[in-house]
Amino acid sequence: MAPRISRLRPLLDQIQRTQRRAASQAASEVSAIRPENGTVIFSGIQPTGIPHLGNYLGALQNWKRLQNEAEPGTKLLYSIVDLHAITLPQQAPMLRQWKREMLAALLAVGLDPERSSIFYQSSVPGHSELMWILSCTASMGYLSRMTQWKSKLHLADDVSALDEKAKASLKLGLFSYPVLQAADILVHRATHVPVGEDQRQHLEFARECATNFNHTFGAGSRLLVPPETILSPAKRIMSLQTPTSKMSKSDTDPRSRILLTDSADEIRKKIMAAKTDSAANAVSYDRTGRPGVSNLLELWASFDAAGRSPEALAAGMAEGKGSLKDLKVQVADVLVEEIPPIGERYRAFLERDGGRYLDEVEARGAAVAIANAAETMEIVKRAVGLSN
Repeated sequence: MAPRISRLRPLLDQIQRTQRRAASQAASEVSAIRPENGTVIFSGIQPTGIPHLGNYLGALQNWKRLQNEAEPGTKLLYSIVDLHAITLPQQAPMLRQWKREMLAALLAVGLDPERSSIFYQSSVPGHSELMWILSCTASMGYLSRMTQWKSKLHLADDVSALDEKAKASLKLGLFSYPVLQAADILVHRATHVPVGEDQRQHLEFARECATNFNHTFGAGSRLLVPPETILSPAKRIMSLQTPTSKMSKSDTDPRSRILLTDSADEIRKKIMAAKTDSAANAVSYDRTGRPGVSNLLELWASFDAAGRSPEALAAGMAEGKGSLKDLKVQVADVLVEEIPPIGERYRAFLERDGGRYLDEVEARGAAVAIANAAETMEIVKRAVGLSN
């Protein structure tokens, strides 16, 4: 065997030199296709129907702010991640409806298709293509420690993928979810990704994927760009009926959440029925001891024109001897001023041009995303050896 290897050595050396030249060329092309100031912002949201107040304050409000404050030349890409949605069983007609509803909601909260590219994840083949390539260098051990698949299957955080209970219900798509999430970001060479605190682990994994790929195929060159995190300033919005749990559309009690399409009357009824406590008919901010009251104060603070904190609002209510009912009236008034106009715009976007407007917005956004991803995939394929 040794003589045969010796005869092949010149050929192997030539292949390695070619790969290094390709990687170097690819690395120079990465910087060449950057926007002027080098900033690319990407984020995604699952199509789970009409967003609720927690979605709005946790992500969508921040997306709008980033769009409106972005420097000239910044690329903004916002994806409705329908491939992620099918990691759990979906009904096809419902998934199609939810995608359109989410698209209309993004426009209703203020995303401008002239400034931001909004598209369905499945419209851009580069997301899935890069996911496969990244999965060939992704660590099984790292993926096993991720919490996403464990929480979806209601398993303990210390469970391994080789655990018998996990193996009985865990599907490959759900397990490899973070690889696709990393591909979503890296295929667009995103420099910044706005996320909540609970998604920080996924950004770390995306950086890990970029580092592994660059080390394996780029000799350390920045073929793929490790993204930076933009943490959302908003706190988690809790259920109105179970204030120790996060607001969710999966909650069986519709009074637990405020949808962006709720009317003024619906909002008032839900806020007035919100669980507080029987400790005292007075207002104070104590996230641990009084979660219901504190949740209402945080909602109020999220929309307060003066920018007051929950603690400051509580102090003002206490000084005026305001009751819990007074607090609820204040919160309802603030939300009624903000939310119903979003619902009106949402319905208008769904109906505009008989629904064709939404198709046009998505098609334009997808065209930008496809072109952007194709540039990255050309570099990746050349570095890996899948193209010349």
